[in-house]
Amino acid sequence: MSEQEKFRFNISEKHTAMLSEPLLARLATASLPEGQPHVVPVWYQWDGERLWISSYRSTRKIRILEQNPRCAVVVDQVTGGGEISGVLFEGLAELVRAPSDFLVRKTAEIYTRYLGEEGVQAPDPQEWMHSPENLLIRVSPSKVYAW
Repeated sequence: MSEQEKFRFNISEKHTAMLSEPLLARLATASLPEGQPHVVPVWYQWDGERLWISSYRSTRKIRILEQNPRCAVVVDQVTGGGEISGVLFEGLAELVRAPSDFLVRKTAEIYTRYLGEEGVQAPDPQEWMHSPENLLIRVSPSKVYAW
């Protein structure tokens, strides 16, 4: 399978629109060797091929992903009429630790989705983006399920 085919997913327009909204995602990891699941809410960005998740180096999810890069991410929502829709990504995570200018730029994109142009300029998000703890999780899905 070519690189281009590998990352081409048939996600409907409805689900693509949902993924562009600033919804919380939930990242699921499993520690080794016991396989203890760990699920946490995260801010993300979907670029059509990969999920980008902002994190800090000292977090439990990062310690687990360093041992076991297999993960799953779900983004879902419930409409006012009670309809549930969502997208589940399964695949491998890669920890992106450099270059620092890329980390700051990509993290700013993610934070802007949730905080807006003005909100991302506040002291806290600026500190988070420029922290030496800052890193990105890049999830390359091998399977995508939508409902």
